[in-house]
Amino acid sequence: KVLPHRYPFLLVDKVVEYEQGKRAVGIKSVTLNEPHFTGHFPDRPIMPGVLQVEALAQLAGIVCLQMEGAEPGAVFFFASADGVKWKKPVVPGDTLVMEVEITKWRKKFGIATATGKGYVDGKVAVEVKEMKFALAK
Repeated sequence: KVLPHRYPFLLVDKVVEYEQGKRAVGIKSVTLNEPHFTGHFPDRPIMPGVLQVEALAQLAGIVCLQMEGAEPGAVFFFASADGVKWKKPVVPGDTLVMEVEITKWRKKFGIATATGKGYVDGKVAVEVKEMKFALAK
């Protein structure tokens, strides 16, 4: 309920670890019935890389939207992503375990910086060296 996103664009199924204002670990269970798999790719479904990054951003948003200075009803907009690497495909049946850490919070300007990684079976599938978010009131 922290995020404004809803199906089919809510990409965090549950949060399993949470440190106020610092970090979170979340889960995305990847299933074949998700709409993007009908076209990406019909004979070899793979979770689009941009959605993997969006899932990490949403998990970071869960942390950011509960930080000091973020008022109820606020939204964080994705501002940038640098150092993105995909290491292995994420496919239906996989559980994407995501870890994000807020590395900087500029309360005065409503700007957050974070890093994130997503794992499948304990192996890195996606990593983002730096993501930035802007708080919109």
